[in-house]
Amino acid sequence: MILNSAYEATAAGEEPAGGVAGWATDLMDTLGAVGAGAAIALENLFPPLPSEVILPLAGFAASQGKFSLLAALFWTTAGSVIGALALYAVGALLGRERTLAIAARLPLVKASDIHRTEQWFARHGTKAVFFGRMIPIFRSMISVPAGVERMRLPVFLALTTAGSLIWNAVFILIGHALGARWHQVTDLVSLYSKGVLAAVALAALTFVALRVSASKGRGEPRDKPRRARGERSHRRES
Repeated sequence: MILNSAYEATAAGEEPAGGVAGWATDLMDTLGAVGAGAAIALENLFPPLPSEVILPLAGFAASQGKFSLLAALFWTTAGSVIGALALYAVGALLGRERTLAIAARLPLVKASDIHRTEQWFARHGTKAVFFGRMIPIFRSMISVPAGVERMRLPVFLALTTAGSLIWNAVFILIGHALGARWHQVTDLVSLYSKGVLAAVALAALTFVALRVSASKGRGEPRDKPRRARGERSHRRES
C-alpha cells in the first residue's frame, strides 16, 4: 500500500517518498523505463505488489519526461511477460504428477478436482490466460496451470503479451493524463481488487462448506449398514 506521505507528496506535485510507490520511484530514477519493467516483473512473481500503483506511477514519470510513453509501455509489458514466463516454468517443472501428489495431501481436495480443472483449462485456457491478465492475483497465478498443462509456448506468449499490454496501457495512460494526481486511479481500482478478492473468498468458503457437507453425507450411509449388520447378528445370537 502507498503511505500517506506518498499521497501527500504527489498531491503537491512531488515524487512519492515511501511504500511501494517510493520503492518503484527509486527503481525508475535509477533504471528509467527498465526500472518500471523490473517492478512489474516482480509484481508478477509477488502478487501483493500492486500493479495498479506501479503502472500509473510509470505514466506519471513519463509525463515528467523521465522516459517516453512508448518506453513505459514496452518495458512494463516486457516485465509482465518475463514474470509470467518464470511462473510458467514453475508450472512446467512441477508437472501433472507432482500437482496430483500435492493435491492428494491437501484437505478437502480430491484428484477429481484436478481432473475437472484440467478439462476446464483444455476448453477455456486461452481465454483464461488472456483475460486473467486483467484480474488481480489471477494475472500472476494463471501462468502456473498454463505451465502444468504445457500450453504451447508461442500461444502463451502471444496471449500474455496482448492481455498485459492492454492492462498496462490503460493504467499508464491514465497515470500520464492525471500527472501528479496519478494516485487517484488507485482509489478506484482498489475497490475492484477488493471485490475480486471478496468473490474469491466467498467461492472458497462455499467450496469448503459443500465439500464438508458432502463428506458428512457420505459417512452417514456407511454407518447405517454397520449398525444394521450388528443388530442382525445380535438377533441370531439371542
